[in-house]
This record gives sequence, structure tokens and C-alpha cells, in this order.
Amino acid sequence: MDDRTRWLPVAAALGIAADALRRRSRTARLTVLPPDPANNPADADGRGFRFITAAGVEVDAATRAAATAYAVEQGLDVLDLVPARLDAARALELARRLDPAGYRRARLARGESAGHAVLVSEDVLRRAAPDRLADLSAAEMDALAVRLKRYAPVTTDVAVAPDLAPLPAAALTPRDRRTILRSRLHLDLPTHLTGVLAGLTGLALLTARRPRWGTAVLAASCAHPFLATAGTPLCPHDLRRFALLRPVAAPARWARTALAREEPNPDLPRLRARYRADLQGGTARFFCPPRTDCPWCGDEAVRPYLTSLDYQQRKPGTFRLGRCDSCGHVFQNPRLNDAGLDFYYRDYYDGIGAAEVERGFQLSGPHYRARAEMLRGHAVPRAWLDVGGGHGHFCNAARDIWPGTRFDALDFGSGIIEAERRGWVDLAHYGQFPDLADKLAGTYDVVSMHHYLEHTLDPLSELDAAARTLPAGGHLLIEVPDPESPVARLAGRWWHNWFQPQHLHLIPVDNLVNALVSRGFEPVAIERGPAHQNLDLLMVVVLLLNRLIPPHPDRPWTPAGLRRTRIAARVAVSVAGAPLLATAMAADQLAAPLIHRFGGANTYRVLARRVSR
Repeated sequence: MDDRTRWLPVAAALGIAADALRRRSRTARLTVLPPDPANNPADADGRGFRFITAAGVEVDAATRAAATAYAVEQGLDVLDLVPARLDAARALELARRLDPAGYRRARLARGESAGHAVLVSEDVLRRAAPDRLADLSAAEMDALAVRLKRYAPVTTDVAVAPDLAPLPAAALTPRDRRTILRSRLHLDLPTHLTGVLAGLTGLALLTARRPRWGTAVLAASCAHPFLATAGTPLCPHDLRRFALLRPVAAPARWARTALAREEPNPDLPRLRARYRADLQGGTARFFCPPRTDCPWCGDEAVRPYLTSLDYQQRKPGTFRLGRCDSCGHVFQNPRLNDAGLDFYYRDYYDGIGAAEVERGFQLSGPHYRARAEMLRGHAVPRAWLDVGGGHGHFCNAARDIWPGTRFDALDFGSGIIEAERRGWVDLAHYGQFPDLADKLAGTYDVVSMHHYLEHTLDPLSELDAAARTLPAGGHLLIEVPDPESPVARLAGRWWHNWFQPQHLHLIPVDNLVNALVSRGFEPVAIERGPAHQNLDLLMVVVLLLNRLIPPHPDRPWTPAGLRRTRIAARVAVSVAGAPLLATAMAADQLAAPLIHRFGGANTYRVLARRVSR
């Protein structure tokens, strides 16, 4: 072996050992379900709970009583039961995904399940409304866990049930496994599978060429399950067999997963027909006539600024931004009309795009909490209205900072109604803020607009609505992209916060502050560095790669046909671009401390207090 690559097997073995220890730290922290101290055989139904089970699972009476007693004692609404002798493949996967130490408190975490049985309170069951309570497949149990965690964000937990009989490993079929992976990785699934199979192929070639080094890596791989589970509450019934056969069984399992057929989206033909009808005659009908004056200051010193495409969804259309030389306001010109907004927003936050966007929201918990923290030292919020609340993610996360605050939200998307049903917001207001402001006047002492103004048709009217809603002494918190960011100038149309066609207005901070002052607000804090999102360079690479790869054939606005060829091309470009993505991600993290200290953030926040009516 070349001296320059001799370290690779050692690094691989150390990486396998480190991963095993990380998983062991998690399996060791799993709670073992204690016996019911009252030895009460009463059925869960009589205590306000029901069991949901996978096909072939029977929950014995002792486990039913113990699980119910534990849920009542801990104040839980959802308790997933993990068989102590869960098969090794599922045990290792659960340990990879689930950190028991923080799972219950993590409001935005993805729900996790061992895929056997789950105890659910009648209240959550009523709101979540699952299709059925028994004979679920592994994929259905996984989807159920995700849904239940959303309806019980801090009252969901996992416990090992010693007497619960495990299903055989074969119960998790390749199709179910692929479906579960698809729900997590979405459009990235083919790239992920390709990467895994390529890594396993590389390990096989290493073993063939350098048996001594390769055998050491294989030995570490076989020892991995023992290191991860031995002496912990999980004792897989097939541990020895799984470990010994892993060098052969793991590639075979991944290959079967890659080859498994997924159920096609039955709604795709209808969606494709609708988009085809929408696009007859092109996209010109989606735009208003261009403006010659600035929508912020009214000056006619407007010039073309940049041209962009839809680099995220890849819907057709060309979008132009103009800039006012007098005030620096950047705006979409010509602007989308109502038909255009409907077309380009459709299937992004809801519909077939909702799962992709949800993944980004789940990663934003620290950012949401930082926004809520900005009120500290200025006010203790009693009632908070989040305008543009979407699916309620901010309100849900902000409860960690202000547990005694009532969080309501307003939006014109259907997600806000679901947010109330989940309990993420206390009350959902459905509609446009300027239309509802007079009715809401005096109800709230804090109003927030997080990445909302840039989406609105008339941001000044939204500020007017906030002024009508808040009483003297109330606070308005706004977070928006900063068009004066250095990366915005350097990256040009590849800066992610231009986000065409959805961002209609990009507002310099001085413009926003002056508009607030003229409406009776006093800015009390402005944050730039702390509001920065550490993904400028990463998103430049993502958008460039997304421009190179063919549109995904399962998106209804893209042409059908050549499905396998187009997916293969997408995988090839994604794999080739992986080193660039990793480099950009590392550069973003290294630059973050400098941006926090010296400036150059891509986002800013303004907190203003209402001083007059």
C-alpha cells in the first residue's frame, strides 16, 4: 500500500470504533420500563391511553400495565416501546438516530420508533387521527412516530420493554426500509444509497488488495455491534449471527434496499396535468407590469440589479430584481401577481414539497430560540403574535425560552391551522395581517415577523398593521435577509437569500429602522452577527449544483420520461460535488466567528418598542 494511503485503514477502524462508542452512549441511556408498582392489570384504555402496534406484535398484560403506569407518572402522551431483544440491525439504527438524553425535550426533533408498539394518550390520538391502530407496517410505524412527536413535542419518549417480544429481522422489508429512508432523505436518497454502496465496495477492494489491513477493518466492523450494545438495555437476539455475517450481509441488505421498488405517488398524474395546464402559454401571465418607481421611497431612480431563475424548485420562469439608487431597496420587478404567487408557492411549504422544507425547519431550533432570547432585558412577553407563522415552528421552539407566554400565530397558509391542532400555537389566525390588525389591536404585547416582510406584496402596509396592533410599550421583532451583505454582492444571483421567485422585497436595515421610527416605534436593539445563518458558501455550491443537475422527474412541473437516466445524472453530479459541499460547509463554520465579530452577516434583526399611538 502507498505510504500516503496507509493511514486510511487505521482511520476507518478508528472511525468504526468511535461510532460504536457513540451509539453505546445512547443505548446505555435508554430507560428500562419499570414494573407497574401497583401491579395493576387494568387496560390502558381505562386510563386514557391506547396502544398502536405493528403487524405481528402483541403487547402482554404486564407490559401494558407498566407502560401505562410509567406514562402517567412521567406525564407522557406518547411512549414508544423498544423490545429489549430488538434485532441488531434495528437496534443499531435506533442508536444512530435517537439520543435518549435530549429526545423528550427536543421540540422539533423527528419522531423515532423501534417499529413495534407505541402507547398514545386519547387526546393526542384524537388530534393526530391515525388511520388505524393495529397491523401497521414498519414504514407506517415510522411515519406514525413522526406524526405523534409533532402532536406531543415534549411529552414523547422511548423506553425499553423487557417482556415485549421482538419481531424477526425480516419483518423490516427492503421496501419498508427504502420508504423510511425516503422519508428522511427525500430527493437525496439515490445519492445516499450510491455513497453507501460505493463505500462498501471500496472496503471490499481494500480487503482484496491488502488483506492484512482490510481484515483489521472488517474485524472492527464485526466488533461494532458488540461495542454498541453489550451490557446495555438492548440485547439483540441475533447479535452474534449479525456481527459474524456483517461483512457479507450489510452489502446485501443495502443492495436489496437500493433495488426495492417504492410505491409511486398516486397523485402525480393529476398534479402533472394541473401544472401542464398552468404553463400553457408560458409564464408571462404570472407577472404584473414592471414598475418605474421604488415601492419603498417612491423615487424613480430604479435600475435593473440582477436576473435569476428558480434555483431551488426548478420551476420555469425568469425573475428580475431592481434596485433603487436613492434608498437601496431591492425588489422583484416585474413582481409576481396573485396567479404567479399561487403557482410558485404551490408544493413548496405544503403538498409534495412540505417534507423537504420540514427538514430545514427541524435544524433551525437554535436560531428560533435566539430570536426569542432577544426580548430578554427588554420585556417579559405575556401574549406573542408571530406573523407569517407558517407551520408554527418558531412558536413551538420559543416556548423553551418563554414557557409562560401565550404564542399565537397568523398566516394565510393552511399550515397554520395544523399548527394549532398540534398545539404548537395556542390560537391560529388565518388571513392577511393588514386585514386582521384592527380586530387584534391591544391583544398582544409582542408581534414578530421572521423572514416574512420579504415575502409580502407591500411591507410598509405590514408595518402599519403592526403599529395598529401593538399598544404603547409593546415590542415588534423583525428578522429579514440583509441585501447589503458582502456575500450578496460577491455571489451575485447565487446568493441564497435572493430566493427567487419568493422574495419580493429586500430591505436595507436603515430603511427598516426609519420606517419604524416614522410609525411610532423606537428601535431598542439591532443584531447582525448573532442573526447570521452559517450557510452562505454552502448554498452557493448547492444552487450551482442544482443548476447543473437535471430536474427531478418526480416533480410534476418537470417533463416526464427518462426517469432512470435523469436520476443517474443527478447522482453523478451530486457525488462529484460532495467535496465542494464539504469544503464550503467547513468554510462557513470557520467564517462564522469572524462575521459575528467584524460584520458581514447575511441576516439582521431589529427589536423596536412602540412609544406612541
